[in-house]
Amino acid sequence: MSAPLARALAERNYDRPTPVQLAVLTDEAADRDLLVSAQTGSGKTLAYGLAMAKDLLGDAERFERAGAPLALIVAPTRELALQVHRELAWLYEHASGRVVSCVGGMDPRREQRELAAGAHIVVGTPGRLCDHLRRGRLDISELKVVVLDEADEMLNLGFREDMEFILKTTPDTRRTLMFSATFPRGIVALAKQYQQRAFRIEVAGDEGGHADIEYRAIRIAPGDAEHAVVNVLRFYEAPSALVFCSTRDGVRHLQAALLERGFSVVALSGELTQNERTTALQSLRDGRSRVCVATDVAARGIDLPSLDLVIHADLPNDAEVMQHRSGRTGRAGRKGTSVMLVPPVRRRRAEMLLNVSGIDAVWGTAPQPDEIRKLDHERMKDVLFTEETTADDLAQAQALLAERSAEEIAASLARLYRARLPSPEDIMEPVERAGRPREDRGRNDTRAPRDDVRASRGDDRTERARPKAGKSSSKHGMADGSVWFRANIGRKKNAEARWLLPMICRRGGIDKNDIGAIKIMDTTTEFEISERVAESFAVKIKRPDKEDNIRLEPMADAPQRQAASEERPHAPRRESGDNDHRERQGERAREPNGFKPQGKPHGKPHGKPHEKPYGERTPKFDDAPSFAKKKKHKNKPGHAEPSVTSWSEKGAAGKKPKTKKKHRA
Repeated sequence: MSAPLARALAERNYDRPTPVQLAVLTDEAADRDLLVSAQTGSGKTLAYGLAMAKDLLGDAERFERAGAPLALIVAPTRELALQVHRELAWLYEHASGRVVSCVGGMDPRREQRELAAGAHIVVGTPGRLCDHLRRGRLDISELKVVVLDEADEMLNLGFREDMEFILKTTPDTRRTLMFSATFPRGIVALAKQYQQRAFRIEVAGDEGGHADIEYRAIRIAPGDAEHAVVNVLRFYEAPSALVFCSTRDGVRHLQAALLERGFSVVALSGELTQNERTTALQSLRDGRSRVCVATDVAARGIDLPSLDLVIHADLPNDAEVMQHRSGRTGRAGRKGTSVMLVPPVRRRRAEMLLNVSGIDAVWGTAPQPDEIRKLDHERMKDVLFTEETTADDLAQAQALLAERSAEEIAASLARLYRARLPSPEDIMEPVERAGRPREDRGRNDTRAPRDDVRASRGDDRTERARPKAGKSSSKHGMADGSVWFRANIGRKKNAEARWLLPMICRRGGIDKNDIGAIKIMDTTTEFEISERVAESFAVKIKRPDKEDNIRLEPMADAPQRQAASEERPHAPRRESGDNDHRERQGERAREPNGFKPQGKPHGKPHGKPHEKPYGERTPKFDDAPSFAKKKKHKNKPGHAEPSVTSWSEKGAAGKKPKTKKKHRA
């Protein structure tokens, strides 16, 4: 290795090469085309940076004046290309190497000026590089090395034609290095066509290339993901963390929720311009922000060297996506933690992802506030007593002791320390739903499944009495005690239980099981909250809300029982449930598995909530799921009809009464 490169590595504290870096520097790999399998975070950027040094510098220690580029690096995304630019810039800094980037979203005229000024190495995305080549702005006559970084990802993104155009255009004497996480047929075919005497290297470890990552799977109650994210962030207090959501709406909602709680947070999604993305990432690198909420596409290729924590607020679509997400941490010898949030209905899906990836995750529940406060106490001592005390510090301490007691000073110090920290959230204990999850029935539906378990309905239904017309069932009547609240919105402003229910849950930090009857009047709505959570609910709804201006407040007295037609229980069971399911499933087909904002929806409802009546046994999380064939009890004696909340004495149960139309003579 040349002295300038060794000096650059020493300055960055690189004292031991990674397996992929060692593999590309062996005598067998020297001066040959390479086909390398390397996972994200394995140090492959430095690997090909070191591998091509001999081709670019020869026996010299410094580059000559920059002219036509000697090396061309092709990366699938802007973020990865800019990351490679930064890595190679410091690696070749003492060799006077000049690196230029050409990526989509940046000003092409500025790139044209930089290329005209000369460069030793050019890094870019396929589309932008092809554009410069076709316009004659990129001179490749002196090119010695071409590197395809994450070649499999470029194939997946549809860049095959661009890759082939680049390889056909560049000189035949070039050296071609292909780096790919896997070797699909497309990559093998590309290598056979455009590489000569290629030396194949596979360095993926037994643990998928992420041996330095600790995997944790956290069981959460339905609708508790937001609170769990808060507590996981507070529990680990990582210098920087990356939280993944499946949709842009999920990113927006979670970012707003974390900002409201006092976290310094930025977001990455496809809605941002390149300048906005660059600003967000820079704020993470320099410590101004500590949390980044992102979608999978937006997070491709981002490089955060100090990233210690990855949280999957939504489960990834497949094992490969999970490894790409988790691979953002645990890089270059650093330890990292990957936390999956798993509601009961997604338990089987999470286990499948872990098994396919060969990952042995530690299962548990979300950190509770008491655990977090205990850690805060220990961390406070570490923060306060790690730095040396100066003479000015001692003088100020003496002055304070002259005015206040040591206990008062210490208490004030602890109070100031706690004040800068977001408060931990109350977390509900997760309870597994009985029966097979909806996803295991082959439906791509993101709604929580209904709590009524059809497989065992025959045993339960005989024990449940049907509510009489005009009366609330125990489920909606809150037989265990309740407190009534009022919202300043009613029918005249299109209030409906289907969006009021999630809004109430979000504003008060409660679960839908804690809500009883919802009564919608012309200008107001009255609703019932379980006495168990009413006190904390009353405190939380006083906080200003950024998503709506609806005012929630306790009622002085409980309302009088009204006619059945005036009550709107939030989860009636209807005979037309199957048709309703198909209709609403179709409405949500374009937003799979998203982190679900809990505010008022802008469009169609996201399905109707269903709840288990009080008194039914809730299965434990570790209970074995039933795989028995479902039994049908339709129209058989000895089995009561499903529990139905009556709308009116007229008409069939569970259906709105039909109004006869008057015909004009």
